[in-house]
Amino acid sequence: MLLSESGERLRKVINKAIEDHIITPEEYDEIIRISTEDGYIDEQERALLKQLQQMIENKEVIFSRNR
Repeated sequence: MLLSESGERLRKVINKAIEDHIITPEEYDEIIRISTEDGYIDEQERALLKQLQQMIENKEVIFSRNR
């Protein structure tokens, strides 16, 4: 299944956080903005958000104000 345009943008931002193991408040805000900008969170976007949330809960990705 192909990613929607917003799903592709969301994937890029989430992958950056996963690679860095760090997510800043600005990146988190961007993720929320992208996922809700069309008023609908599709199945692919939901899966990406769930993956990120699990990684945050497992401390594989941490919140940080600094990069």
